[in-house]
Amino acid sequence: MLVDSHVHLNDEAFASDFSKAIAEAKENGVTMMLIPGWDLASSRLARDIARKFDGVYFAAGIQPENITPSWKEDLLEIEKLATDDKCLAIGECGLDYHWDSKEETKLSQKRCFAAQIELANRLGLPLSIHARDASQDTYEMLREHNALHSAVLHCYSGSPEMLRQFAELGLYFGFDGPITFKNAVSPKECVKECPIDRLLLETDSPYMTPVPFRGKRNEPKYIPLIAEAVSALKDLPLRVVAEKTSDNFIRLFHVKL
Repeated sequence: MLVDSHVHLNDEAFASDFSKAIAEAKENGVTMMLIPGWDLASSRLARDIARKFDGVYFAAGIQPENITPSWKEDLLEIEKLATDDKCLAIGECGLDYHWDSKEETKLSQKRCFAAQIELANRLGLPLSIHARDASQDTYEMLREHNALHSAVLHCYSGSPEMLRQFAELGLYFGFDGPITFKNAVSPKECVKECPIDRLLLETDSPYMTPVPFRGKRNEPKYIPLIAEAVSALKDLPLRVVAEKTSDNFIRLFHVKL
């Protein structure tokens, strides 16, 4: 059994064939998938897709690059979505300073992130966190606001040193296509550093396509390629990687089988 813990089947790239993508993933041993939202509309679509398929779940949240002036009102609607039986987490949410690192932007993102941590705590849900060029602030936010039901740092892009600090908070780490790239030194080192009982597989489809399919649309059926890369980097049998990462997903997101 394999799991894609972060796949955007609600992206317009899958508008015409998400059913086929799910079927092909299952044919390749991917039995569970989590579709995160990035705003209210995408969270609703994630819910609608998840309701149609066994083993497909969703998360509802506001990603930092998608914060609007109405985010507080949108979060009220996301709270309603999060009561659905198929909703496993709040997210994706977090901090992203890659394109805009102005203090005003940082403050806005922190306020929205804090509100979603509080929402997750209130609902008893974990978080799916997006953190890009913002590892230290993400760490400090999580220490200050205390995610009571844990979280995954999806598409982990921090350093091995920061990974150790996040791990002390009980967090999980999602790894995807970059760990298959020839010159991606830091992501590979982070996989080696990550405890196997905190590691999750993801594609982040339709983005971050792994080797040898770079340049094409990423799909959840490529999760075996991520698992194989983890197997090689950690010198563990592929069977163990599949079992451990699936168990991690079930434990973090409280999946009822």
